[in-house]
This record gives sequence, C-alpha cells and structure tokens, in this order.
Amino acid sequence: MVVVDVHEDPGRWGEHHARQLLVRNGWHCCAERWRCRYGEIDLLMVKAAPSGLRLLAVEVIARQQKGVDGWGLKAFNNTKRQRLKRALVCWQTQHPWSWHVGFEVVLVLVPLPPASRPVRWIRVPELGKEPD
Repeated sequence: MVVVDVHEDPGRWGEHHARQLLVRNGWHCCAERWRCRYGEIDLLMVKAAPSGLRLLAVEVIARQQKGVDGWGLKAFNNTKRQRLKRALVCWQTQHPWSWHVGFEVVLVLVPLPPASRPVRWIRVPELGKEPD
C-alpha cells in the first residue's frame, strides 16, 4: 500500500484518497496521472456493470479550506475543461475499446485534513460524450 503524505504533496494525497474511495466501491484503476501533450488525467477507473464495462475519468481538486475558488470548483474553468477533454480523446484514441463502453467524467473535490467536509462528486456530462 502506498502512503502519501498530505503535507508533502496535497494533490497526490487527494488523488490517492479519491482512488481509495472508488476501489472500495468496486472500481479498478486502469491509469493514474496519465499524461499526453494536451494535459493530464488524474484517474481512469473501470468497473463491470450489468450493461457492460463502465469507464470513469476523474479530475481531483484538493483544498484545505474554502477560498475564493469554492473548494476548487472555480479552478475547473473552461481552459481546464478543454485540456481535459483533449487529453481524454487522446487516451481514448490509444485505447479504442473505450469508445464502446459507458463513459463518465467526474470532478472530485477533496477536502484536505484537518477539514472534515465530505468528498464532493460532481458529474461533468459534456466531457463524457463520444465524438460525432
């Protein structure tokens, strides 16, 4: 088991925390911090469902306290969304099987310790569509 220090790398700790929560709910990690020239995908998780495989792209934002960016929600601006969308298309191009599975994108707002707020999961529907 990997131990990630929240003080040493808060972003990595947030990703690790989100991943652990997903794994506890039956998801399996197929990529972590995947990078291409267009950007980075924090987590790509897969899970078997009655209707077939489900793929979940996870963008994690970790904050210790609520600031002007609303726990990181405002950090997920149009520029960040476009970079993520291009990175997702790049990943899917390298993994053609992914075009034929249920695909979702979620933004995960992870409060860093000592904050005691729950993790917030926000579905980002416009990024999870297949290309025309």
